[in-house]
Amino acid sequence: MRYDEYRAYDAVGLAELVAEGDVHPAELLQVAMARCEQVDPDIHAISLRMDEAGRAAAARPLEGPFAGVPFLLKDLGQDFAGYPTASGTGPLRKVKADRNSTVVQRWIDAGLVIFGKTTTPEFGAIAVTESRTYGATRNPWHLDRSPGDSSGGSGAAVAAGIVPMAGASDGGGSIRVPASCTGLFGLKPGRGLVPAGPDAGENIFGASTGGVLSRTVRDSAVMLDILAEPDLGGPWLPWRPHQSYAAAMDTSPQPLRIGFTHQSPLGTKVHAEAVRAVEVTAALLEQLGHHVEPTAPRLDGGQLARDFMTVWAANLATKLGRARRLTGASDSEFDLTTRMLGAAGRAQSVPELIEAQERWNTYTRALTEFHGTYDLLLTPTLAQPPLRIGETKPPAAVEKIMALLLELGAGAAITRTPVYRDLVLRNLAPTPFTQLANITGRPAMSVPLHRTTDGLPLGTQFVGPLGSEFLLLQLAAQLEQAQPWSHLEPPEPM
Repeated sequence: MRYDEYRAYDAVGLAELVAEGDVHPAELLQVAMARCEQVDPDIHAISLRMDEAGRAAAARPLEGPFAGVPFLLKDLGQDFAGYPTASGTGPLRKVKADRNSTVVQRWIDAGLVIFGKTTTPEFGAIAVTESRTYGATRNPWHLDRSPGDSSGGSGAAVAAGIVPMAGASDGGGSIRVPASCTGLFGLKPGRGLVPAGPDAGENIFGASTGGVLSRTVRDSAVMLDILAEPDLGGPWLPWRPHQSYAAAMDTSPQPLRIGFTHQSPLGTKVHAEAVRAVEVTAALLEQLGHHVEPTAPRLDGGQLARDFMTVWAANLATKLGRARRLTGASDSEFDLTTRMLGAAGRAQSVPELIEAQERWNTYTRALTEFHGTYDLLLTPTLAQPPLRIGETKPPAAVEKIMALLLELGAGAAITRTPVYRDLVLRNLAPTPFTQLANITGRPAMSVPLHRTTDGLPLGTQFVGPLGSEFLLLQLAAQLEQAQPWSHLEPPEPM
């Protein structure tokens, strides 16, 4: 099979070719590996090659809805037995997983041929996929731009045509942000729908969930049917519609009432292209018979961001401490930004953490009130086009101050310094719209309906109420049919 033939199919289409005997899984794997070798030196999307595991899987009889389709895992929270999950760090590259994550096992059972892992920032902590260990992952649409975080490696790999779909996760926008940056579809399922086991019941109080990045809506829909089965060892028995999620492809939604905003909840600047992305999407929705009007949930966006960061920093501090204990690594072996955020997390008191997490209920109730009137909330996915490589990196002078604060063990003082506030703003200002869905546990998606004047993808986000994954997929399929995107490819050569 030639690459152009391979690229013409989504994952469902490739699986159909395998099922019909038109192509062997080993042929598909060979094309995927060749494409990886061709483009990855430019985009740096792969953190770990697992060629031996991939070839062994392709040689076995495979069953499942994606039997024979090449696939990549995200190198954060997606364990494959016998291989490390480095989480963007150097020290954890030495530690091999002793069992598969629940989602990874479901991907194996679905017949996917896993042959590698994709890059992520260290512990998924910053707004771009850049780390000292792996360098910068680059956007196939423009190599000077980032594919976003923290599933940026997966986004870059899918956009570049290495695989039609790849593993991802989303704790603050990490499915939707790279989907927006790389012209892909990204659905963040609601809280508890996708299992986090076996090593955790839920991640970040349920704010983080697994999923995929895909070129087509139907790939994500079929995948959700695979991932959303109950986990008997988990804390939730999630509600599911009577129909399969794949059935959402068959019918368009009834006319919807959709509220939209392009005002940053942080009060920070929103780029004209992000505003335009929402306007273009709103116009298309009106053409399709939906009612769209400007409005927003009534909540304190600044306090929401602070409460998100309180929990996020505490979670990062826990992961960093666990990695140090497991590997014996010193602080200096981790990224400076990771250490700064981790120190801020350790400096917080337990009551501060509990109070911040309890206020999440306030935002959930406000969004529920909004959904009492509107079926969906429409916003930009990002407040600006994909960031330039290195754009979130603090200036050298600021890094020196950060290093000095850490050396002095400044503790609680860190969170009150302008240096820390600047660090947080650098990472949240480009993505102020995504954390609401994580905090509230609501499903949300980024749909690739807009291109900037210089040809960069820029998605728009829809946030739905509890259990609205089916509705979101219905709408996404309708939008995809009205304005197809899966055929669009980054310029060659990269």
